[in-house]
Amino acid sequence: MSDRISRDAVAHVARLANLALTDDELDTYTAQLADVLAHAADVEALDLAGVEPTTHPYPLTNVLRADVVGPTLDRDEVLAAAPAVADDRFSVPTILGEAP
Repeated sequence: MSDRISRDAVAHVARLANLALTDDELDTYTAQLADVLAHAADVEALDLAGVEPTTHPYPLTNVLRADVVGPTLDRDEVLAAAPAVADDRFSVPTILGEAP
């Protein structure tokens, strides 16, 4: 177990989340959460003096391609290959009892 988080604290959070955990699961999750908190403490302890805040490690500006209209498929050809068509559109089965 860890001194950063107790088994009782993990059990309390599990109850708040409506999770029914066994004793073995409580032990496992307590150890895992303690490891996560230890890692967070390691990150918090880093000396970041002089490090500029960044949103990305590389100086990228706009990495997206230009939005250019290109060749498209012929509508009639595509609909001819469809298994079912209605009113010049793809026809698919209804789901979840929805009315068309």
